[in-house]
Amino acid sequence: MNYADIKKVDVANGEGVRVSVFVSGCNHHCKGCFNQCAWDFNYGNKFTDEEIDKVINYLDHDYISGLSLLGGEPLEKQNQEGLLPLVKKVKEKFPNKNIWCYTGFDFEKDVVGKMASNNETTKELLKYLDVVVDGKFEEDKKDLKLKFRGSSNQRILDVQETLKENQLVNYTLR
Repeated sequence: MNYADIKKVDVANGEGVRVSVFVSGCNHHCKGCFNQCAWDFNYGNKFTDEEIDKVINYLDHDYISGLSLLGGEPLEKQNQEGLLPLVKKVKEKFPNKNIWCYTGFDFEKDVVGKMASNNETTKELLKYLDVVVDGKFEEDKKDLKLKFRGSSNQRILDVQETLKENQLVNYTLR
């Protein structure tokens, strides 16, 4: 997996001060995407154990609320495989920090309905995610007043409650 950027301080992509990893590679190609350079799976640099350690070190401050995964598309198959060791390590070391994931996939239909049914990596990855912002960015539904999402069709979901209840549960912003 390649990554486009790692931000050690980010307040735009989830609640509180966060560390954000922008993966490379996305097949959605949403019109008006803010990060088109990250559509290319070969863009940026290789995401190695060294980057995982860097992210862990960035997270190791009381003022950091958690980790955000963006892209590109974190839930593209090869990106899931690259992110799984990171999220496992984050939850082991910082069980009280939350992990947000931004995806253009529909959580119910694509992620739970297809990916998790056919891919053990997806099933495992979901155990570590706390919040998913799902849905493709739709330029005609862009709204700058929305918190933590770009267009009104996108949802902010509580992953663990959704999985437990077996129905979509919206995340309550604090």
